[in-house]
Amino acid sequence: MKKIHVRSLTATALFGAVGFVLMMLEFGIPIVPSFIKFDFSELPALIAAFAYGPWHGVLVCFVKNVLHLFFTNTAGVGELANFLMGVFLVVPAGLFYRRHKSRRTALLGSLIGSLAMGGACVAINYFITYPIYYKIMIPKDVILAAYQAILPAVDSILESLLIFNLPFTAFKGMVVSVFCFVIYKKLSPILKR
Repeated sequence: MKKIHVRSLTATALFGAVGFVLMMLEFGIPIVPSFIKFDFSELPALIAAFAYGPWHGVLVCFVKNVLHLFFTNTAGVGELANFLMGVFLVVPAGLFYRRHKSRRTALLGSLIGSLAMGGACVAINYFITYPIYYKIMIPKDVILAAYQAILPAVDSILESLLIFNLPFTAFKGMVVSVFCFVIYKKLSPILKR
């Protein structure tokens, strides 16, 4: 029992490091403002959630964001948001899969987690991230202008979050989930050996 616990914690720490590296490999997508980036850093967290349980996925999200603090340009606010959104992906996925280990429950959990991550993105940015940015980094009108440069009809930050961030973040969760499905089956025997 103790050997399994040490193995899962060691793997979780390694997944956190891999998540950090993947977080550094972020890239922009033209249909959203340039400060919204795509990365695959939730992939190791999702794998850990399936292999060892949802709280290991949360730990991977935590580790990758703590490591990223040393390279941040968001004063830690971006890392906090990334951590919270990652939790909304990996916990539902891990809980569903843990209950009945099948491809169907993993798929359902990942879908629910992706949608939860998209919804959480709106709340986290609207109530936490953006208000902090307004006070210490970027004025509200500058952030809104970045959204309006793509879609001039948006009138507010909330509307911008609903139009851009919610679908982008849910899509990101689904893409990460697809990659997880491709990789996890091959990794599973190694992780559980």
